Amino acid sequence: MIPAAFDYHAPGSLEDAIALLEQHGDEAKVLSGGQSLLPLLKLRLGWATQLVDIGRIPGLEYIKEEDGYLKIGGNTREAALERSDLIRTKYPILLDTTLVIADPVVRNRATVGGNLAHGDPANDHPATMLALGAELVAVGPKGQRTIPITEFFKGLFETALAPSEILTEIRVPSPPPRSGGAYRKLERKVGDYATAAAAAQLTLGKNGKIEVAGIGLTNAGPVPLKGTEAEKFLVGKAPDEKTFAEAARLAARAASPTADWRGSVEYKREMARVMTGRALAAAAQRAGGM
Repeated sequence: MIPAAFDYHAPGSLEDAIALLEQHGDEAKVLSGGQSLLPLLKLRLGWATQLVDIGRIPGLEYIKEEDGYLKIGGNTREAALERSDLIRTKYPILLDTTLVIADPVVRNRATVGGNLAHGDPANDHPATMLALGAELVAVGPKGQRTIPITEFFKGLFETALAPSEILTEIRVPSPPPRSGGAYRKLERKVGDYATAAAAAQLTLGKNGKIEVAGIGLTNAGPVPLKGTEAEKFLVGKAPDEKTFAEAARLAARAASPTADWRGSVEYKREMARVMTGRALAAAAQRAGGM
């Protein structure tokens, strides 16, 4: 398919990009890596007469630890996560996530910020960021603000970003010792959207019990789903198979997937349970608990 005609803008600064978004209003879309937006335009499932490409704005691609956070620039490519020793050694849940997104060619262009800002519950980073308790930094005409990930996803393809705001940074709290996380995904073929997927992040106390738990589900409803009930259940429990089985059941019970060619509602909910159990087991192992 060929997209409808649009004007292309490549501003050199964040200020210029925001000014363009203000000027064109609903006619404009932010183009980051294009992983999600370009297929929508080509299939004419979405439209824009003005594309504001933020890919040439300097200073938005980085991975660093600072002030108690892992900070990822909004324009950081998925491939950069793959190559990062910091991600590989300290944040393997993010490596799990990026490695199941599309294919290497796409990951060379796709950005972490774009994956989140698109607001697609089928994208992989939202669930992982929910499990990690991330914060998102947005910049717009009124300045900068920080949005908790739990307040970011408002509906299907709808986020808390204002029309003229740009997601510039993702902040993940640096995990304390005895922490581990994992992302597990069921897909029909390599690079496909998830039939079901789950992210889990655990921190164990000195007594070996779970002190902090984070769970996020992909493609489990109209928005990325946080497994709040399961998280509460896990705190204070031993990280064993029985505990994880019940937590996985609770997480899947909260899911409300849609039936499609990937499976029925019942099948997807059951696979959400299975993926949650696997993610929890892997997270506990990485935390040193199993």
